[in-house]
Amino acid sequence: MRTITAIATAALTAAALLTGPAVSAAHGGHPAEPPATGGDFQKVVLNDMPGEPIDLVVLPDSRVLHTTRDGQVWLNDPDTGFNTVAAQLDVYQHDEEGLQSIAVDPGFNGTTNRWVYLYYAPPLDTPVDDPATPDVNEGDAPTTGDAADFAPFEGVNRLSRFLLTGDTLDLSSEQRILDVEADRGLCCHVGGDIAFDSEGLLHLSTGDDTNPFSSGGYSPIDERADRNPAFDAQRTAANTNDLRGKVLRIRVARDGSYTVPPGNLFAPGTPDTRPEIYLMGLRNPFRIEINRETDDLYVADYSPDAKRADPARGPNGHGKWFVARAAGNYGWPYCATPQLPYIDYDFGTGASGAAFDCAAPVNESPHNTGLRELPPVEQPDVWYPGVASAEFPELGTGGIGPMAGPAYDFDPRDTRRRNPVAWPAEYDGIPLFYEWTRNYIKGFVPDAAGRLAAIEDVAPELEFSGLIDMEFGPDGALYVLEYGAGYFAENPEAMLARVDWLGPGANRSPVPVATADDVAGHAPLTVSFSAEGTADPDGDRLRYAWDFDSDGRTDSREVNPRHVYTEEGAYSASLRVTDTGRHGGRSASAEVRIVVGNETPVVTFVTPEDGQEFSFGDQVAFEVAVTDDQPVDCSRVTVHYILGHDDHGHSQSSAVGCSGTIRTTYPEGHDPEEDNLAGVFHASYTDPGTGDLPELTGRTEVVLTPTG
Repeated sequence: MRTITAIATAALTAAALLTGPAVSAAHGGHPAEPPATGGDFQKVVLNDMPGEPIDLVVLPDSRVLHTTRDGQVWLNDPDTGFNTVAAQLDVYQHDEEGLQSIAVDPGFNGTTNRWVYLYYAPPLDTPVDDPATPDVNEGDAPTTGDAADFAPFEGVNRLSRFLLTGDTLDLSSEQRILDVEADRGLCCHVGGDIAFDSEGLLHLSTGDDTNPFSSGGYSPIDERADRNPAFDAQRTAANTNDLRGKVLRIRVARDGSYTVPPGNLFAPGTPDTRPEIYLMGLRNPFRIEINRETDDLYVADYSPDAKRADPARGPNGHGKWFVARAAGNYGWPYCATPQLPYIDYDFGTGASGAAFDCAAPVNESPHNTGLRELPPVEQPDVWYPGVASAEFPELGTGGIGPMAGPAYDFDPRDTRRRNPVAWPAEYDGIPLFYEWTRNYIKGFVPDAAGRLAAIEDVAPELEFSGLIDMEFGPDGALYVLEYGAGYFAENPEAMLARVDWLGPGANRSPVPVATADDVAGHAPLTVSFSAEGTADPDGDRLRYAWDFDSDGRTDSREVNPRHVYTEEGAYSASLRVTDTGRHGGRSASAEVRIVVGNETPVVTFVTPEDGQEFSFGDQVAFEVAVTDDQPVDCSRVTVHYILGHDDHGHSQSSAVGCSGTIRTTYPEGHDPEEDNLAGVFHASYTDPGTGDLPELTGRTEVVLTPTG
């Protein structure tokens, strides 16, 4: 049996905590945490101002691209340490929609093949809130009505690819590959992930696009005639003629069209099916990965919210992870596992029927457009609830947010001299599993037959906050994207980072911290910079080099310099720190973004107030005040209502304008008396920018206290 126990006990338990290099007032003014020392792992922060980060990909030259939900693609350059915007897509963002996944073509070489794939929500003509009618939110889809009422909210999520030219994604080069149906105006599960196998086949995971908050935390199968179909997951995950709640598998051609390879769940031409479907019966497979050595597909699927099993409804919530080596059906919304069926429940009468047959599930929903008789439900490799799992106690307790991570492919050519940050051979072939709500990484150690043999901690003493994506780079290091603890914004803990393996006694990178007292204003703008908090884990002396205007030349070697910007423009002021110890020569960078010629808007809530009490289901009036150096346009104010649960949330609705109302939703499946729930109102205002200067955004939020 393969194991990483020896390396885990000898080295991982001494891992280092290294966080937060580039903090500035633009990042909320949050101070960096002091670095801890020791161990053979080190987390090196590459971008601590990543927006609301969603997905990342590492290019063959170690540049990193990552997406934000509001449509930005950021690029990190390892040579300069600079982070720049490679593209800004216009995306639909009612609740959880936006820009999701990013991937590069398996043949990407930067010259003859420059394709980058994105999965995103194009705006289309979907209704949005009109700020001229503050008492009505036109962007919310009706929960009841008829087909004509729901039709305006029919949209798509789109898989496309674009050419990367230098450090810029050319949006005019778009090749549209595939559209996935979407019912807009209601939450949730519209994400997706992209992965390629060794033959170049593209795999796309899709969520079930179903509202989970009116089914008590159990199976959402509401078939009532006047109910919005978005409350019935049978129309998507259990529908053989729908692309949602699936993993799709296709081969993309040179012109952006695609063909379907053999081996998918339904052969081309099978009536009432989509041949693109490889796996079905999935709720929210937010992350998938493929081991290109074996072509094993790793899938993690999110759990419903019920804390307890109910004989009238079905099992409590279970997250799951599995290795897919063939097409199959994984049961949602009929079965959590083959042994854990849900109960057929009538939402109109409140009557419970029989348990669903996991060996031969039948889709009798009036919203079903596919086959009635479905394939049997497959057994996952791992399944676990919020409480301690009898089968997998190593997974602990807490929330349920499973994420399928990559398997490390060790390259024996990776030596300390060639790739000094590469992970060692002990991790070769071991798929990683990470938990978004529990903030850890585990190694799912396989036996010789590829079955799960052991679960080991990986880098247990590195701190993470909301791990949302990870990928091994060509240098053998693990690149991670952290969402942070918060709601649909750039959270204080959010970052792009690299987890290096340094080996016993190796020199570790310094941890730079760059701050500024003023990051936006009009010329002449005097900015006082500070490197306070910068440290070296080995205690080595440090050299400081500030570049105030991104021209590649050192402008100051002071620790805390001051600079006057006399010309308008957008600048990345960088701090590069190099150690001068026994080993010497390791450097790391941090940056602060400065805009001269525009000021950051100041956004505040007049109402509601922080801590204000409310009841779920209330209609809450809001008023937002904005001050800016440009005329304020209330149509550029967006207010999100988010159901806060512990340290994460689900966006439920959004409105546009300086004033209006938002109806809060009742969170079925959550107990306000037991669960840590909150009503979060988040407001943002983005000014139009001036001339060639970028737009600037101000944000604020208030957290309301539920009384029932």
